[in-house]
Amino acid sequence: MAPNRNGRSTKITFQPAGLEVEAANQLVGILQDRLVALIDLSLTIKHVHWNVVGPHFIGVHQMLDPQAAAVGEMIDETAERITTLGGSPNGLPGHLVASRSWDDYALGRDLVDAHLGALDQVYTGVIVSHRDAIDATEKPDPVTQDMLIEHTSQLEQFHWFVRAHLENAAGQLADAGDSTEKGAAASATAKTDAPKDATKSRAAKSGAPRSKRAL
Repeated sequence: MAPNRNGRSTKITFQPAGLEVEAANQLVGILQDRLVALIDLSLTIKHVHWNVVGPHFIGVHQMLDPQAAAVGEMIDETAERITTLGGSPNGLPGHLVASRSWDDYALGRDLVDAHLGALDQVYTGVIVSHRDAIDATEKPDPVTQDMLIEHTSQLEQFHWFVRAHLENAAGQLADAGDSTEKGAAASATAKTDAPKDATKSRAAKSGAPRSKRAL
């Protein structure tokens, strides 16, 4: 296998016990994709933690720090699993940007509901791709699959915490039907008690759709 853009070989360095090298290479590729997604998610959560403002600020601000910490543990577990399988995990910034299939998080300083709507889309993309990885690892390595299942369970709980702020008594989400961060932010802001001028500004700035944050 050829060296990556940083000059580091991604070739398996040894054959893990009970696994064929081909299967180990497949697993390392899947887990490297998950590593990139989790690092990006951790940084995004911290970005929201720093930039959320407005009514209910403190509850959301404090809710996000434990989520970022837990995702940090998932990052470490994923990287160590790659190493256990004989691979070399790459968490360098240049590799993250070059290998991801989505843009940077769309919001800067903004209201609580706007960030929650956008974060709903972020979690959706990560969880869907984690579930794909669960399916892909079932046959070659149930041990890796078990780790991914545990991570997905936690991610789904954090997603629930975010969505609970967007849900009404009938169980409807404020950003239902949206597929972009800016669109979800606009919908979430418009359906809350946010100031009208902020709602109008949000709608005006929603702009063109962005790529979904899958993978």
